[in-house]
Amino acid sequence: MNKAKLPRLSLVDSAVAELRSAVARGEWPVGERIPTEPRLSEQFGVGRNTVREAVRVLVHAGLLETRQGDGTYVRARLDPTEALRRVERSTLRDQLEMRVALEAEAARLAAQRRDGADLDTMHSALAARGAAGQNLPLRIQHDRDFHQAMIAAAHNRALAELYRYFSEAVARTIARTEYDDSLPEPSQQDHETLLAAMERGDADAAERQVRAMLAPALAALQAS
Repeated sequence: MNKAKLPRLSLVDSAVAELRSAVARGEWPVGERIPTEPRLSEQFGVGRNTVREAVRVLVHAGLLETRQGDGTYVRARLDPTEALRRVERSTLRDQLEMRVALEAEAARLAAQRRDGADLDTMHSALAARGAAGQNLPLRIQHDRDFHQAMIAAAHNRALAELYRYFSEAVARTIARTEYDDSLPEPSQQDHETLLAAMERGDADAAERQVRAMLAPALAALQAS
């Protein structure tokens, strides 16, 4: 890495960007230890405290890993927080299509794997959604609770983590279909039909229902 003194504004942010870029380029492969604080401090032209804070940011993001007494290692080349920012900047149609992909598979798996506790949680969330009536903030919250319960009922840890990671983008699609009159929103009956399919163990019907629930909003977005 070429030595280049960073701008004095937002030194930590600049150091984070430099570190992230070096990892993404493969300058330090996954599993390899990155240079020590003194070396990075010299390369960036900043203090060791700045380097330490930048490393801490990327450890928290999952890009780096600190091993006590052994230094800091590259854990992954792609920064998950940057991927999330890109999702947030994507169009509503893109986000809805992503939601369909995740929830359709979750509904299929939930129909096959749900247990009594899962069904109780989904029934409670859906009953609360219906009771919320025209109180949109409350209805949106219970709608989120229902979909998160469905994800949990799939009993797939990887899917649950992926959905949690994108949960804010999913929440925005729920809110937009509720508040935007130009976007058809899935009704309470639509949700009841989905839950019934999962309860009777009909995986094909559950998957179809998720796609059918969101298809009108996707069609409206494509036509606009």
